[in-house]
Amino acid sequence: MKLRKIIGIFSLVVITAASVYGYKIYKDIFSPNTAFSDSKVAIYIPTGSLYADVEQIVKPYVENMDRFRMVAEKKSYVRNVKAGKFVFKNGMNSNDIINSLRQPVTVNISFNNQETFAKTVGRIAEQIEPDSLALYTAFTDKQFMEENGFNEDNILSIFIPNTYEFFWDVSPNKFRERMVKEYRKFWNEERVAKAEALGLTPLQIIALASIVHKETVKADERPRVAGVYLNRIKKGMKLEADPTVIYAVKKQSGDFDQVIKRVYFKHLEVDSPYNTYKYAGIPPGPIAMPDISAIDAVLNSEQHNYIYFCASVTNFGYHEFAVTAAQHAVNRQKYVAWVNKMGIK
Repeated sequence: MKLRKIIGIFSLVVITAASVYGYKIYKDIFSPNTAFSDSKVAIYIPTGSLYADVEQIVKPYVENMDRFRMVAEKKSYVRNVKAGKFVFKNGMNSNDIINSLRQPVTVNISFNNQETFAKTVGRIAEQIEPDSLALYTAFTDKQFMEENGFNEDNILSIFIPNTYEFFWDVSPNKFRERMVKEYRKFWNEERVAKAEALGLTPLQIIALASIVHKETVKADERPRVAGVYLNRIKKGMKLEADPTVIYAVKKQSGDFDQVIKRVYFKHLEVDSPYNTYKYAGIPPGPIAMPDISAIDAVLNSEQHNYIYFCASVTNFGYHEFAVTAAQHAVNRQKYVAWVNKMGIK
């Protein structure tokens, strides 16, 4: 009887110990283990990271690293680290955290209203893992540009302003491939046909659209402005667009951050293929990244006889249009008088 009692007590102790241990393991795995107050936080694991690197990255957001480490080892995460962006939700347990580190989430990338190619890749680099130099190198690769019909003057044209979904650790070449795909998708048969009807290539349309984009922020006025420039082209006139002069001055100086509010005669003498007062035709590339409304404004320009336009001093943000030089001179004089009165330099 004593032996049975001893065995019973021993068995009870073992079962109790096992239960306690089991409860501890359960608690370690399934108890909340986050250390932040926000509803969720984003975690970024760089390409090539080891488990030790991950621990340092997640440490500020995990309450008990021993629990985290135990689950990571049991689920073999320590040997299967993934790069990317991950999301931790407040109240997650260690098991949830490890599971989330196996499921990278996408990021939404946007880059509209960029003035130069360099600024564009810089803006993109702020949103994904590759840095601006890696992106710049990928897009300006000579073989890539030649195969896809671009050069250093017009490579900015490849970027169609929109919001795109990528994994954060996308490689520069994969990102580049997606932009080529989106460019070709944008230039569908309908848009290409409209460009051909105007006697222009898609790249020329984008370059002209960049001027229209800079001339007016009013989307409803852009088709009319585009019509003016197309009329000038038909008549063999120079475009004589102030935004191209401003771009030429900035490009020549290398300072694209300078602010030029007023174009003077000295600016018109800048020797640059982008100076449309000095050189006829469409510039060799866009002077900024035109948005889709500006591109479509050129493709669907308003049909009219206007040759000139000048900023309106009565309907701010819009322009006054004219058919003759005499009409334009009147409008221009009103604008110059207003500019002088306001002291704009």
